[in-house]
Amino acid sequence: MLSIKVPPLGESITEATVSRWLKNEGDAVTAGETLVELETDKITVEVPALKAGVLARRGRAEGDVVKVDDIIGELDENAAAAPRTTNPNGNALNPTASSPAAVSPTSPPAPTAPAAPVPVMAAPAAPAPAAPASVAPAPTAPSQPASMPAARRLAAESGIDLANIPGTGRGGMVSKPDVIAAIAAPPAAAPAPASPAPAAPARAAVPPAPVARRASNGSEPREVREKMTTRRKRIAENLLQAQHNTAHLTTFNEIDMSAIVALRERMKEKVEKEHGVKLSFMPFFAKAAIMALKAYPIVNAQIDGDSLVYKNYVNLGIAVASDAGLVVPNIKDAESLGILGLSQEIAAVAKRARDGKLTMEDLTAGTFTITNGGVFGSLISTPIINYPQSGILGLHKTQDRPIAVSGQVVIRPMMYVALSYDHRIIDGQQAVLYLVRVKELMEDPASMLID
Repeated sequence: MLSIKVPPLGESITEATVSRWLKNEGDAVTAGETLVELETDKITVEVPALKAGVLARRGRAEGDVVKVDDIIGELDENAAAAPRTTNPNGNALNPTASSPAAVSPTSPPAPTAPAAPVPVMAAPAAPAPAAPASVAPAPTAPSQPASMPAARRLAAESGIDLANIPGTGRGGMVSKPDVIAAIAAPPAAAPAPASPAPAAPARAAVPPAPVARRASNGSEPREVREKMTTRRKRIAENLLQAQHNTAHLTTFNEIDMSAIVALRERMKEKVEKEHGVKLSFMPFFAKAAIMALKAYPIVNAQIDGDSLVYKNYVNLGIAVASDAGLVVPNIKDAESLGILGLSQEIAAVAKRARDGKLTMEDLTAGTFTITNGGVFGSLISTPIINYPQSGILGLHKTQDRPIAVSGQVVIRPMMYVALSYDHRIIDGQQAVLYLVRVKELMEDPASMLID
């Protein structure tokens, strides 16, 4: 047997969560084929088969937290995959005469292949058409490979059998919304039996306990408990670390976006046609932030013990909201790029983040971060420093507001911007002047051509 171990996960990462098994026990695998996906606080790691063979054992379930070098399964490189046949209904079955490596210890023993399905078909449901769904489980426990951890927890709390829930997730997996929909279904079916005494069906019915936990609208559980993912726990730890280990302070300003809006409208079609990139406001802010860091390098510095480390380069972090949580990939040596180059790099790292394709190189060694809550409608906020960096620039929603210009009230597209900074090394004057410099560059974008 060949042990399947948790590989090195990258800089400062010691644990991960088993996110998804791609193979069931007894499945044949080729060398290099992905067996399981592990989720860390930063990236998703694929664990491949080192040799061809059969997955003999899945030692950890989806949702389990594992550490580097933990054994999470076993691969039998000398076994062949169990042959598969079909029953009269066309469902795939593993015959009981398959090799020991392909049979799970939890598989029900049966002297003959036809004998096993009969009681299994009768137990879950009376209708005959529903029986085939329970005949073809994988050699492991039926709910494990076909459902997400959150779905299993919610189903267990609500007394719902996952075998009776059609999965709408990736690859037919049962997801939490599927379980919630199933929980909502029983109340509609409960009144169907016509009983002379309403109290009798209520006592005989199975759903009373889940109903007691429903919200006031009767369609959802009153509470749902879900274990935090490794990424979410690490995000929480990092944010608390930033608040506890820095003298956190935020300064604000506002920017008249008229010039940038006009420039973008004039150039966006040409840029997209010639370079294949949609021109947003972010690359303009990125360039302005970088140029302002050159003018006030203390904002790009970091504390190391009792020393200040000044960086003559900018690894610019861009906060990206993905389905798995917030990540901050950074663009290395961003000071060497123009607005078009920044636009291309920002689009590339954002796509990798949303596709789950980030590498450790993308996520380490950042020196300054930009976050844009405006895309979600935020008007103003106080962003938290991406520790151990010393500053973060927060962008917000562009909104038409009346302002005074040359003694007259005019309507202009305005944006509030915020700079959160570590007051231990950045004085208030430097922080304010940095933000004023960003404002000046954005309100006169032609000045960004002179670097």
